[in-house]
Amino acid sequence: MSDNSTATVISVPEETLVNRPATGKFKAFMSKFMKQKLAVISSAFILLLFIVAIIGPHIVPYPPNEPNYDALMEGPSAAHWAGTDEYGRDILSRLIDGTRLTMAVSLSAVFISAIAGTILGLISGYYGGWIDRLIMRGSDVMFSFPDLLLAIGIVAILGPGLSNVVIAVAVFGTPSFARIIRSVTLSAKESLYVEAAQSMGAKNNRIIWKHIFPETVPSIIVNVSMKIGGAILAAASLSFLGLGAKPTEPDWGAMLSMGRDYLSIAPHIVYFPGFIIFLTVLAFNLIGDGLNDALDPKTKN
Repeated sequence: MSDNSTATVISVPEETLVNRPATGKFKAFMSKFMKQKLAVISSAFILLLFIVAIIGPHIVPYPPNEPNYDALMEGPSAAHWAGTDEYGRDILSRLIDGTRLTMAVSLSAVFISAIAGTILGLISGYYGGWIDRLIMRGSDVMFSFPDLLLAIGIVAILGPGLSNVVIAVAVFGTPSFARIIRSVTLSAKESLYVEAAQSMGAKNNRIIWKHIFPETVPSIIVNVSMKIGGAILAAASLSFLGLGAKPTEPDWGAMLSMGRDYLSIAPHIVYFPGFIIFLTVLAFNLIGDGLNDALDPKTKN
């Protein structure tokens, strides 16, 4: 029985080898994911943040960078729901306007690291040998440094600024993607459909991108959702240290940095940015957990 099945697989056109049954996969995924209540709530919260990031400039109650010296460090009120900062600027308006900036920085960094790490992981896992050793030893060197410390070092070399923050966060995020994708690639490389494609003389690039890469997509999705929260935290930390956004920009980390000097007399300046950072990072982590459970074939419906 097994011999006949193998012969059938090898005899079909190579283009059809990847067309494995997919009926009901999306439905099964959604069924599993919708059972993850915290993940669903977190997804709704993140969706709201993306909407705010898009329409933020049109819904802010006050100009986010316009000072009002008649309302310095006022607490939350009907006029200013989150209070005002040391320049009288409306904190809620700055949080809304800063959503676009924070999301852009974190998503850019994670997507860059995902692309770079996926390519390195596929090459490392498929070709093996000295290429695998070189990539993995380089990853081990980067893993030996704490993420934030490595990012601080990179920004210190390149100079402060949000573009350099994106580079720094992308650099320390790449090795984890490379290692995860390498592991999936090693497993997929031993699959029957990959061996069948190799036996028919398919080129390595075609095997990698048409047969192996699709197997890595679930791992990429889960890891991206997990890494976005860490990227937000890292970018906010760098801005807090004065290495990211300028103090005048409505960046959540920069708002924390400026508000720390007034913590004893106006704690709301720190509380609201800190709370939104906490909720956003937690939401992305919960989404990652939910996606991991939903995409895991071992999880029952």
